[in-house]
Amino acid sequence: MTRFNDVRPRSEDSPAGLGFAVSAYFLWGFLPLYIKALSHIPAAEIVVHRVIWSVPVAGLVLILMGRTGDIKTALTTPKMLAMGCVTATLISLNWGIYIWSIAADRALDAALGYYINPIFSFFLGFLILNERLTPLQWAAIALAFAAVVVLTLDAGRLPWAAIGLTVTWGFYAFFKKSLPIGPNQGFLLEVLILSIPALAYWIYAGSAGTSHFSTDTWMLLGCGVVTSVPLLLYANGAKRLRLTTIAILQYIAPTMIFLVAVFVFGEPFGTARAIAFPMIWAALILYTYSMVRNRGK
Repeated sequence: MTRFNDVRPRSEDSPAGLGFAVSAYFLWGFLPLYIKALSHIPAAEIVVHRVIWSVPVAGLVLILMGRTGDIKTALTTPKMLAMGCVTATLISLNWGIYIWSIAADRALDAALGYYINPIFSFFLGFLILNERLTPLQWAAIALAFAAVVVLTLDAGRLPWAAIGLTVTWGFYAFFKKSLPIGPNQGFLLEVLILSIPALAYWIYAGSAGTSHFSTDTWMLLGCGVVTSVPLLLYANGAKRLRLTTIAILQYIAPTMIFLVAVFVFGEPFGTARAIAFPMIWAALILYTYSMVRNRGK
């Protein structure tokens, strides 16, 4: 049996881990610029090419690591394959919502979704795992909920893109922990599973004459690189960093998305958002403080 020995949490930080993780978050922070350049293409088609062209990149990494045996084990283990189908479905939904939000001039909703995510993970632990929450954690959850209420009352509807990103990524991270395989192998497993419907969609789009691959070839090919490289960097960084360090670093990406949305895309930052975002930031301060304090106990 192949040993999946690269999923153990770290108890200390390493310079290499910090470099990997920060690089991943910065690449994710700049990703809206790439997605915006593809905004004339349907989100589903972009997801298809993110999947297809991630396969060779992720596969090459595992070949260089000499860990292809892990994938063979995963593909022949029904329980592991079933869990891979669950995480693959969730990540594809997350990608689709994210791409749509950027194309629809709702990058601020994307930033909001990823800001809320760590707080949502706390709540998931309470609901599903019966984990006890501290008063600070409950305060963070209350602030995040209040921020969503402010935005809902202002717009007359729920910020569905933000909620969709929070829920899909939150459950993805939750189920990913149950996948007994390394992060690099897990990513390849997911895109291999998704490649079957992705290839079917691509063939259908080509036969229907709706495919953009012939006119946007290089940009769609690049989807594999911009998808897999930050994920692989993050996976290798997370192995070499403490959970509290990752918890703090994860704010880099949504902060950059927020700045890009306001100062590059020119999305309006009205009164409601000027109230809601500081509430989210305050919630994140409470969340981070509770993580650091609990770590020291």
